[in-house]
This record gives sequence, C-alpha cells and structure tokens, in this order.
Amino acid sequence: MSRMSDTFIHEPVMLDEILSVFADMNDGVYLDATLGGAGHASAVLSAHPGVSLLGIDHDDVALAAASLVLTDAGLGGRATLRRARFDSVSRVVAEEGIGSLAGALFDLGVSSPQFDVAERGFSYRFDAPLDMRMDRSQSISADSVVNGYDEYALADMLRRNADEKFAGRIARAIVTARPIRSTTHLSEVVVSAIPAPARRRGGHPAKRTFQAVRIEVNAELDILPGALRDTIALLAPGACLAVLSYHSGEDRIVKSVMRAAETGNCTCPSHLPCGCGAVRTVERVRVSREATREEQVRNPRSTSARLRVVRKLSVVKATK
Repeated sequence: MSRMSDTFIHEPVMLDEILSVFADMNDGVYLDATLGGAGHASAVLSAHPGVSLLGIDHDDVALAAASLVLTDAGLGGRATLRRARFDSVSRVVAEEGIGSLAGALFDLGVSSPQFDVAERGFSYRFDAPLDMRMDRSQSISADSVVNGYDEYALADMLRRNADEKFAGRIARAIVTARPIRSTTHLSEVVVSAIPAPARRRGGHPAKRTFQAVRIEVNAELDILPGALRDTIALLAPGACLAVLSYHSGEDRIVKSVMRAAETGNCTCPSHLPCGCGAVRTVERVRVSREATREEQVRNPRSTSARLRVVRKLSVVKATK
C-alpha cells in the first residue's frame, strides 16, 4: 500500500530558480505559504542548515503528506506546519512567536496530486462530484457556484477568474442545463457552449471554466493581495519574497502588490520630486520569469508558471 506522501509527490516548479533566489538567505524562519507536498520546502531546508520552516496550507491531505516527506528527509525537527489559508499569515506568525521572516514563497494554484485525486473534483479528466474545495471543512463548493450563481454572476466569474472569452455563452448553457452534479456533466455543458473552431485550439475547452470555478470556491484572488502585503511587512531586512503564479489574473495581482511596495504607492508626477511622502520598502530582484524549455517538456505544469521576486530593503527609502 502506498503512503499518503507517495500520492502527493509532484515535481516542484522552477526549483533551481527558487533555490537561487534564496541562496544567500540568512538563518531564521522561512515561510512556505502554500506548502503542498513540501517539494520546495524540503529543498530549501536541505540547502540551509540554519533555517527552520513555517509551512502553511489549508489542505489537510497536503499537510499530512508534507509532514511525512519532511520527516523522511530528516527535516521534521526543523519544521512547524499549520493548517491555514495564506491570508492568515500574520496571525500564524504571531501565534508562533516569530519576529520576522528570513524568506517567503507563494506557489499559487493547485498541486498536480490534487488534480489527480478524482473525488476532489478539481479536474475535468475524471467523473466526480462538484467539489474543488482545498479546505474540505468549508461550506461553499463547486456545486454551490455552478448551481447557485445566476447567469450574470457566472459570466462575471468566468471573465474575472479565467479571462474566458465565451463567458456569456458558457454561463447561459450552465443555467439551462441545471442541475449539474458532476465534473463530467459540467465539462460536457461547457464544451457544447463553445464554438467548434475554438474547441480545436488552446487545450481542453473546459480548462478555463474549471480554473475559474476553483478560484471562486477557494477565494484565491480575493485573499491574495492582503496575504502578499502582510508577508512583505513580515520580511526581515534583506529577505526575499518569491511568488510563482500560473495565470494572468494571479500575475497581475502579484505585479501590482510588488510594484506598490517598490514605489511606496507614490502618486506624484514622474517628472517631479516626490511630495506625497511615499516610502519604498522593497526592491525588485531580476530573475528568470519562466521555466526553462527543458523543464517545460519534463513538467507540463511549469509551462504557465511566472516567477516574481522582491527583496526587503535594509533601510526604507523615499521614492524620489
């Protein structure tokens, strides 16, 4: 019988690039705000004997698997794992008595093993109930969204969470086909709503709809800006925050929050000295934004990954 950790193993995306970002990390507490199967976390701990881990995830299966992975690697004694959404980072850090963070990583989206467990309902590849909850104790599920939102709300969600160009057609088809009780049924409805020529390009026609519903169920975009701002505030001077995003909506939020911290939200005209008192707290770190071609071939999940990194300034600086 395979153990839970065996079913949750996946190749961490852009691992070499992440290790490079944290190569000069000082001793202290490293936050992995989306722990998953602990692939990134175990590699970072192995590279830094003086670093301990605070790992958080709101998926109980992921946490159990991560605990086994870290224990098997002899790293369990340096790891504190907490079940929480990443927008709880300030509370969790305070409860653990941590003053500041030596580094932090957000690897957004869903881990491959979550897609591969049919009953979780994340994938159009399996017939399963409409679930998609990362935290299985919460009440809202994919069923709540698919069968509960009106046509306007569904279309808005599809545009907002997935840039779906056929949002209106798909929303009308979903409302007409209700009740929809399975992932297979939802996939069939979505495919039938998309014009035939569009079905033949860009991957599975239902991919964006499933992405949009998953994001809605787990409030992924809603909680991201505050979580990133809180994490930046918790970084020690010189510490880095790295974020891996997987679609344009996530990346726009990451870019916006990092840009605001980098500029201090200065509102002054660019050709004039700053008079609004804006203070910048981070600097941008230039890194490879995308996975290498070799990794994209080896690990298809990395194809859409985008990496952004900022470093906390040792002394906060006026913008101009």
